[in-house]
Amino acid sequence: MLAINDLKRHQEACSVRVAAAVQAVLDSGWYVLGPNVGEFEREFADYCGVAHCVGVGNGTDAIELALRALGLRAGDRVLLAANAGMYATGVLLGLGCIPVFADVDERTQLLDATALAARPDHDVRAVVVTHLYGRMADMKAVAALCRTRGWLLVEDCAQAHGARRDGRAAGSFGDAATFSFYPTKNLGALGDGGAVVTGSEETADRLRLLRQYGWRRKYVVELGGGRNSRLDELQAAILRAKLPDLDGWNARRRAIADRYRRGIVNPAVDLPEDGAQDYVSHLFVVRARPRDSLKAHLAGEGIAADVHYPVPDHRQPAIADRFPDLALPVTERLAGEVLTLPCFPEMLDEEVDRVVAAVNRWQPR
Repeated sequence: MLAINDLKRHQEACSVRVAAAVQAVLDSGWYVLGPNVGEFEREFADYCGVAHCVGVGNGTDAIELALRALGLRAGDRVLLAANAGMYATGVLLGLGCIPVFADVDERTQLLDATALAARPDHDVRAVVVTHLYGRMADMKAVAALCRTRGWLLVEDCAQAHGARRDGRAAGSFGDAATFSFYPTKNLGALGDGGAVVTGSEETADRLRLLRQYGWRRKYVVELGGGRNSRLDELQAAILRAKLPDLDGWNARRRAIADRYRRGIVNPAVDLPEDGAQDYVSHLFVVRARPRDSLKAHLAGEGIAADVHYPVPDHRQPAIADRFPDLALPVTERLAGEVLTLPCFPEMLDEEVDRVVAAVNRWQPR
């Protein structure tokens, strides 16, 4: 079965450097909040074009701690999309915040400034924008709107490491931006890991306290709401070893996406639009009707496919009773049509062509 993302192949491609980095940590005897974490934070902040990076335990913690560091609290209303897997929504509910869902653009599947500006809610405190599937939202316009409205802005960059738009990197527009380094990400660790980047020294200082119990110094809790969420030395060393290859991996992902676009001609399949640096092809997601028929057809041809994401946040069983009258027609339509095809840097051209041929042979029924 051709995988959506072959992590074994990916690891083999950088195994020598990663093994050396791991061995150096093992030899050092320093495994938590050591020099590799500090160096990775500096290197990744520089890569994103921001002043500060704070490593944390995973991407979900990154969202929570970013919101806490910015002062969000129970009862605050936060605008976001409902088509991004429930991750940010789950964090908001855990904080006692109120998610306010806006529909996404049909073409990009992202929040845009027009949709945000149209919301009638005047007591919104913040906006979370997810760069879905590796495509950057129009952050220049969104950031301008947030400044006008006095809204805090958080970028969820878990799928957009290295994406750039208007000469700036994903993560450099918001008051804070969050990253996941889960192994499947464009920059992935060999386990969980995450980070928050920000241009604010005050926000970064609060994040460093929050990731370690709220301590300013050992055993003295200065800031409430803290937890144990630290990027460990092993994962930081692995990420440092991989970071120099990120742009090259992203270029290969874009090349695969371009090959799909040139080759897939089945009229029942809609392709994501072309993108330059603002699209790093974390996932190659098509739209098909009926979607499940195409998924089953590909499985029969030995090709894995998945759905990102099948249930919009406002229709999730755990919270659907809170939004009985909310209609997000674009979001709901997308949930029934999107299908993710294999796309990873080590994928061969002939494997891409195999997927293309299988998609083109599919006859909707």
